[in-house]
Amino acid sequence: MDVANRLLDADSDHSQFVYVIAAIAALNGLLFGFDVGVISGALLYIDQSFTLSPFMQGLVTSSVLVGAMIGAATGGKLADRFGRRRLTLAGAVVFFVGSFGMALSPTLGWLIVWRVVEGVAVGVASIVGPLYIAETAPSDVRGALGFLQQLMITIGILLAYGVNYLFAPEFLGIIGWRWMLWFGAVPAAVLAIGTYFLPESPRWLVENERVEEARSVLSRIRETDAVDEEIEGIREVSEIEEEGGLSDLLEPWVRPALIVGVGLAIIQQFSGINTIIYYAPTILSNIGFGDIASLAGTIGVGVVNVALTVVAVLLVDRVGRRPLLLVGTAGMTVMLGILGLGFFLPGLSGIVGYVTLGSMFLYVAFYAISLGPVFWLLISEIYPLRIRGTAEGVASVFNWGANFLVGLTFLPLIDRIGEGYSFWILGVFCLLAFVFIYTRVPETMGRSLEEIEADLRSNAIMGPDGDSEVSERQHRSD
Repeated sequence: MDVANRLLDADSDHSQFVYVIAAIAALNGLLFGFDVGVISGALLYIDQSFTLSPFMQGLVTSSVLVGAMIGAATGGKLADRFGRRRLTLAGAVVFFVGSFGMALSPTLGWLIVWRVVEGVAVGVASIVGPLYIAETAPSDVRGALGFLQQLMITIGILLAYGVNYLFAPEFLGIIGWRWMLWFGAVPAAVLAIGTYFLPESPRWLVENERVEEARSVLSRIRETDAVDEEIEGIREVSEIEEEGGLSDLLEPWVRPALIVGVGLAIIQQFSGINTIIYYAPTILSNIGFGDIASLAGTIGVGVVNVALTVVAVLLVDRVGRRPLLLVGTAGMTVMLGILGLGFFLPGLSGIVGYVTLGSMFLYVAFYAISLGPVFWLLISEIYPLRIRGTAEGVASVFNWGANFLVGLTFLPLIDRIGEGYSFWILGVFCLLAFVFIYTRVPETMGRSLEEIEADLRSNAIMGPDGDSEVSERQHRSD
């Protein structure tokens, strides 16, 4: 419980304001999670207003991801130019407007358009939340605080499942999908109000020659004797770098971090998590559960997701990023194998159905301690300061692009080859993910952002233990 004690006893090492900043910034994840989760229940009833084929169900679901790619592609650069705080406020406003637009959509076309608009805010939130937290958190609790973003994503998904259940027609006697989608305006308003009272990232302030403002912010979130030392460390890193852009991501010394970020971005989605999040009610209906039982089952999925993310928060700064990723992807591979097998067995509405449901829960549990939170944490840690926002944007574009492909094709894939083979294909991707993580992903636990960058810059290639392969070869020669 070392990590838990550090988090709870804020006054012993860090100002409580550190935790306030992290909690509010993590609300970006709540918007992200709510949008991901709410469409799963709404989709059951949107079909009653607009008749949808499997492809159109996929399009309605995945249209938000088109906007997310736009938000991710532009959000990183905007975060570097205008600051983390301003971009968070702008994203919250766009999400607020998008929620009303979806709820009032008179046609399917307008619903898709507003899904794209809200997706822009989701894409921005996926970048700016982890970035803001990573740049304000002390290194010894950066992992745990960074996981707050993922915890809020899971809470947002659970909140969406609860809203879906509450506004189900069986309870209200109306087709409530519009109310489900409108409710997203509530967390957007909370994020906007909270962010209004937050300071800007001190690292961004130093980068933009606003050193006294950065000192003022750091004095509220660090011990007094550590402020000048941290500012000096940030300035030293800034002074050896020129203004960064997309071309800088292809520099030989940055390329290993780019491969890790993009690789994890694709892996996270091709592992199949959003086939469960988006289509859990549809999958449960196929197993044999009714609409209300399916919505209740998704609440169970959401509870597991939240609970295991809390476990990950307690472990990430104790056991490290790599062990969580390796254990999680191994478990996901096994659970997808069992989940796929269940669809080849008769009697899915009986005991086999509950075994299949259990494997779904365990799959989500393994994801929640690994790929879910660790991906977003790592891409906020491994990139150089001047291009951190841009680099996160690139990784996020690949993440949302992979998400779009999976969301758009999963239901047609099931329609073509069946659930069993579809889940086995996802299991193969999880196995490949394990191999990629074992061979390419470094450990960043307990290291400052400046130390990670210095190692990347001086050695060019990062090994899986967090040290460079160059250093390892030199050590062996000595």
